[in-house]
Amino acid sequence: MFTGLIQSIGKIKRNSFGIIVEGIEPFSPIKIGDSISVDGVCLTVAKILNNAFLVDISEETLQRTNLGKKADINSYVNLEPALRLSDRLGGHIVSGHIDGIGEIISIENLNNSWNIQLCWDESKFCRYMCDKASISINGISLTVSEIFDNGCKFSVAVIPHTWSNTCLQFLALGEKVNLEVDLMAKYAEKLLSVEQLKVNSSSKKDSIITEKWLNEQGWM
Repeated sequence: MFTGLIQSIGKIKRNSFGIIVEGIEPFSPIKIGDSISVDGVCLTVAKILNNAFLVDISEETLQRTNLGKKADINSYVNLEPALRLSDRLGGHIVSGHIDGIGEIISIENLNNSWNIQLCWDESKFCRYMCDKASISINGISLTVSEIFDNGCKFSVAVIPHTWSNTCLQFLALGEKVNLEVDLMAKYAEKLLSVEQLKVNSSSKKDSIITEKWLNEQGWM
């Protein structure tokens, strides 16, 4: 688990061994087997190098997140080590399991903040969006400031500290980002769906109580 509070800006690249992630010095030491959030994707340290680590990462993960393209161009990534039980939860609970990809559609530099507007690549995630909900964008814990098109488009407000200490400062229009919705929204949806199944099941059982059924059971 992670908090969405970025501790380092690193770089990701490919080499003959696989995928290398640089920039771990701010939260060293790390050990083999540790979980590190790389642009919001939970990855496992396979080998420790000089201010870097090697990760085992599947081709599916590279294709379903922005890491594949970023690794090809040695791009910047947000880094956060896994949450310890003694740590403060300053952001929100982030699992490191990306739900889907979003696209940057506008970046507005305001007096005291930046307003970033995004859209989901897949509409099935739109239902999880609501005003003031938490969302992880490239591993950063942010708050949804406004939603449009039933949640398929939304905006976030970014304060100067977050802007200058994360990879948000390098964003470009049309860039793809990793998105993870608030876990609470998915749990709530699951619980509601289970309750609805119970209601539907109960209704079906009630429907078989007929005069004929009562006769057969010896009640009439």
